[in-house]
Amino acid sequence: MTAGSIIGRAGAPYPVPAEGAPLRIAFVGQSTFFRACALDEHSGRAQTAFFEFREGGDGGAMLDGIEAFAPHLVVAFRPEILPRGVFAGLRAAVLGFLTEPIPRTPGRRAHPDLRYRRAALEGMDTGNVDRVVAFDPLIVPTADAFMPVWRSLPLPVADALFAPVRPPGGRPSILFVGRSTRHREHFLERAKAELDLVHAAFGIGPDELAGLLRGHDIGVNLHNEPYPSFENRVCLHLAAGQLMISETLSPTHGLEPDIDYLEVANPEQLLAVLRAAVAFPRAYERVRIRGRRKAEAFRASRVYPRLAEDLLHDLRVFGTERTAAA
Repeated sequence: MTAGSIIGRAGAPYPVPAEGAPLRIAFVGQSTFFRACALDEHSGRAQTAFFEFREGGDGGAMLDGIEAFAPHLVVAFRPEILPRGVFAGLRAAVLGFLTEPIPRTPGRRAHPDLRYRRAALEGMDTGNVDRVVAFDPLIVPTADAFMPVWRSLPLPVADALFAPVRPPGGRPSILFVGRSTRHREHFLERAKAELDLVHAAFGIGPDELAGLLRGHDIGVNLHNEPYPSFENRVCLHLAAGQLMISETLSPTHGLEPDIDYLEVANPEQLLAVLRAAVAFPRAYERVRIRGRRKAEAFRASRVYPRLAEDLLHDLRVFGTERTAAA
């Protein structure tokens, strides 16, 4: 990237790296959810930092940390929870990452949880961001009503969470990561009673998550509520080399059911597949290997540099309306 600037807020330039200098990227979000999705790199290509921020947090303290880091680019997970105007004076490109499911068809009746998340997105200050990306392309018709979606891609996976596929050693253990809901417990009840299944529900930091992923052979993914989605834990389990068993995914982001992961539609199917995977540890070895290979598409060090380059080029060509809603 050559030295210079791109046109940003009110015609003022956003600085970009000089030739040969690293791109500085700040990630903003709740660390227990999003450190696992961020890039952690300190090289001649990129310098990164993560800044903790959760809904209702101290926006001023967060901004002070970011400004001291002096990034070229800020990636804000869940931009709808940022305080209004918090990035008004920030001289850096800001990319908002929409990470929550919302209704896919505007005006159509939807699950109450989806309506709640849509209401939160409606309150987003679009003046805080230059562009937004969405984890799910199928929410774009709804999200576009608040701010046009620039790109869609699943949440990446931090490089530290990648591991090789390990050969089975003894009786396989099973991991489910996610808060407890009625829908999930309906799926997990019999498996918890019968099999060695660990449910890690709350407050898992990236180091603890890495240990949990290393300590289990099989990962389970279930939706928060009975509506279709694509959860980022799918990519996490695949990257860790686990056998991934998931409730039906929509979209699949290029993953092929029963080739890269095993798909189930109800609690009975989940229990049957888990029983088979535990009783015959090598039965699904090809699925584990294929899934681990596909996970490379979600590797943070592969995704973010390309995304950043595209974003800065797009801003240079088309500019930004970031001031319009500030």
